[in-house]
Amino acid sequence: MALRKLSSTDAFIVTDLDDVPSFGIVRSAPKILQGGAKDLARSMTYSFASFELQYGGASGGINAKPDERGEAVESFVNEIQEVVQDGSLGLDPGKGISAGGFDALAAVDGRNKVRFEIFQKDPLHLFLSGLGPVECADHLLGLDGKTVAIEGFGAHSVVMVELLVERGAKVVGISTLSGSMSNPSGFSAEEIRDAWKNRGADFVTGEGEEAEPAWKIFQCETDILFAGSKMGAVNHTTAEKLDIKALIPHQPIPFTTKALAVLQRKDCLVAPCFIPVAGPLFSYWSDDKSEIADIVATASSEMKLALDEAGGHEDGLFLGSCYRAEAFLASWQENLPFGRPLAS
Repeated sequence: MALRKLSSTDAFIVTDLDDVPSFGIVRSAPKILQGGAKDLARSMTYSFASFELQYGGASGGINAKPDERGEAVESFVNEIQEVVQDGSLGLDPGKGISAGGFDALAAVDGRNKVRFEIFQKDPLHLFLSGLGPVECADHLLGLDGKTVAIEGFGAHSVVMVELLVERGAKVVGISTLSGSMSNPSGFSAEEIRDAWKNRGADFVTGEGEEAEPAWKIFQCETDILFAGSKMGAVNHTTAEKLDIKALIPHQPIPFTTKALAVLQRKDCLVAPCFIPVAGPLFSYWSDDKSEIADIVATASSEMKLALDEAGGHEDGLFLGSCYRAEAFLASWQENLPFGRPLAS
């Protein structure tokens, strides 16, 4: 794994594989840890490998206080624009960076611009981000009649709620960075979309009211928990208290190694993060003649195929998925990267 420190601002980029076009997200905060960025890059590598794409994962961090972030992001973009343009690197904005902050990079990025076109109500990449976790949960357990909770709600989670309700599930719990809320009768997909649009992460609070703590989402009585607020959001202590049938990531690396062991011991189905979050990858290099609906259908079928091929392994779905990705990596990489996509 290679580390590049930028000279124009306090920022860095890590790439997981050597001399391979690499793609991933960049986050910004007063202090972004390199270890977390390396984990994100590794998760992306496994996503690519799960679908036989010869690319590597990347991630970056821009260390900046809120009032300095605009200038820092601009410096970051200007410094790496050339390597993005030559195709060796592709980076998307993550937490702490506005959607328009990377417009200059998107303009020179060789990936298909179809990912920004509107499909139904949202940009395609956002729709695919919401589709992946829902598709995986539906394929593994079936959603009709199930209760679900979404930990770490984000923009793509609006799509998740709509798809979940459409498939017969009841969304009974939601948490954001601002807190959590629950409703045993289930939330309306239309109301959630409007609330997110109008209030963002604060929609979990009533007007003038204080939200329940975000950690209360783990006490929600539900069949399926979609996790994704941060890396390692579900640790072994939390896992011991969970009474769920399945844990499905909707963002990279939301559970620790010990949490995985605890949940598997409790016969809880745990999906590997690198398959549910892979939806947007199917738009990156799609044929220019492909209809958007075809891209969506391909993403859906490929994710289900990956789960089917890994799910029958005697070591379980998570390790089976890792073995499957590693077999492809070994077919074109001399040395396998050390360490799997798990929080410590």
